[in-house]
Amino acid sequence: MRNNNDFSRRGERAAGRGNRDPRPFASKSVHRRKGGNAFENGQADEVPGKKDFTTRHRSRKGPAPRTRAPRTAEEGIRLNRYLANAGLCSRRDADIYIQAGVVKINGKVVTELGTKVMPGDVVRFNDAVVRNERKVYILLNKPKNTVTTTDDPEGRKTVMDIIAGACHERVFPVGRLDRNTMGVLLLTNDGELTDRLTHPRFHKKKIYHVFLSKPLSREHFDIISNGFVLDDGFIKADALEYVEGGEGKQVGIEIHSGRNRIVRRIFEHFGYGIEKLDRVYFAGLTKYNLPRGHWRFLTDTEIAMLKSGRFE
Repeated sequence: MRNNNDFSRRGERAAGRGNRDPRPFASKSVHRRKGGNAFENGQADEVPGKKDFTTRHRSRKGPAPRTRAPRTAEEGIRLNRYLANAGLCSRRDADIYIQAGVVKINGKVVTELGTKVMPGDVVRFNDAVVRNERKVYILLNKPKNTVTTTDDPEGRKTVMDIIAGACHERVFPVGRLDRNTMGVLLLTNDGELTDRLTHPRFHKKKIYHVFLSKPLSREHFDIISNGFVLDDGFIKADALEYVEGGEGKQVGIEIHSGRNRIVRRIFEHFGYGIEKLDRVYFAGLTKYNLPRGHWRFLTDTEIAMLKSGRFE
């Protein structure tokens, strides 16, 4: 086992490269399946990427993107895109609001999807004028006992309470983490980016450090790695491995699925209690050098990375 200081020095170098190396853990002597992310001693906040971490963080390659003629003012912009660009919501949610009749263009309610906003049009959402605003990107290391919502009717602490005063713009969580799940959470008013990070077709990778109530058996390890059926369909881990020093009760799991409480349900299906669940990686972002309950703005490099889709 290497000294933690060695991991920290490597992590500092990785962080200095603008988070290009997203690998949060590493170890050589662990049992792993499908080559994925290695964890060591559960030091999620202190142990960033390593050279022997072999998950498939690859640039998206393929044919050169098709060129298209620049949009002219006469073409306008689709209403759902306009609302998303203003940071109100994602395009999918915008379609719901449009059909609900809460959006107006030049004083007239618009319910038809595909309607375009032309230069000079005045758009209102719930009778408030919609104005484009600067895009804000906040990375939070979410603590336990915090709800991932903009407002909680039960009066519980929310992620918005933690970042209160960070900016004048209204930002929203990208995806959800359970109240007692900790770790990487992005908040932004960029609806376009939110769509790309949450829509199932983009398959954004998530890595979790899981603390179980009892050691994970090798039989269940293999079943989870190879896939099995839950109530809502087939599921499998993209990578799974034991955390060194965790006595079989700590595992790292890499997964793309965004189904509700999916990591908890995977292990609860086999009778394991979840004592602690920590998301250490999301779409290229890690919580390295970000203490629990703290937040920071993304760097320009990180924003460019997210928009380019460089990481899964």
